Amino acid sequence: MSEWPESLDEPLNRFIEHLRSERRHSPHTCVHYQRDIERLGQPLVEAGCSRWSELDVHGLRRHVANLSREGLGGRSIARHLSSIRRFYEFLLREREVRDNPALDVRAPKSGKKLPRVADVDQLNHLLNAAPDDALEIRDRAMFELIYSSGLRLAELVGLDLTDLDARAGDVRVLGKGGKTRILPVGRQAWQALDDWQRIRRELAGEGEQALFLSRNGNRLSPRSVQARLHRWGLHKGADQRLHPHLFRHSFASHMLESSGDLRAVQELLGHADISTTQVYTHLDYQHLARVYDRSHPRAKRRKSGDSLDGGQAEP
Repeated sequence: MSEWPESLDEPLNRFIEHLRSERRHSPHTCVHYQRDIERLGQPLVEAGCSRWSELDVHGLRRHVANLSREGLGGRSIARHLSSIRRFYEFLLREREVRDNPALDVRAPKSGKKLPRVADVDQLNHLLNAAPDDALEIRDRAMFELIYSSGLRLAELVGLDLTDLDARAGDVRVLGKGGKTRILPVGRQAWQALDDWQRIRRELAGEGEQALFLSRNGNRLSPRSVQARLHRWGLHKGADQRLHPHLFRHSFASHMLESSGDLRAVQELLGHADISTTQVYTHLDYQHLARVYDRSHPRAKRRKSGDSLDGGQAEP
């Protein structure tokens, strides 16, 4: 690392002291600010600059591009820019600079992470596992219903007995924004719900309408559902950590894979915008690509480094 001139070092030290003494930031936060600013200053030093005022918006954009090339994601770069913006606000106050080059520079958008899903065989294995006690009968009914109808966790724990319509074979769900939707319930989920409701009568207090109850007879909390699903996975041999949204994601992916009907899956999930549902088309393509690679004897897709003639691509 090149040696820093005092004209860069001294304002940075004053800024960190300002954060520590005036803004009452923790030592941990101050360390992060200092690291971010030092990372900005190093290329200035290497370019022979001696003052923070020599950084302009074009130089800052080059710095952001370098951070991206080094592998930092959008959120990390946004944090760097926040630190730089704050630093230059301090320098403006101290009349060390005339403007803040970070005001109009934005971090690149982070790529959306694809939701994880479980494959059909694993879910069948988990849901076909025999419950060991009354609470596991309740648990299987919950998990069957999430996977059968694609419920959110909040929708599941908010269900009342009156939301089930056994004659029509559906469930009424109160979703985001207070919107109600009617969802079909599969045969195996209905059977699991019937098994649970026979036991539920013994736990429910007077007038309790919640569909899913704790051992104390109260409405089950979201945290309890998460803990019970994690426990179910451990006891029944899941090969990944189970959580309620994994079942909802798996419902959506498997429905789209089988039907190809994006609009229908959007309605079932209760998404206001179809772009939210479109993430599952990427999951579906990944599945199809894996099947293609695994199954077709002469159609293995090229790896990114292979050229069209079968040799190595030129650098």
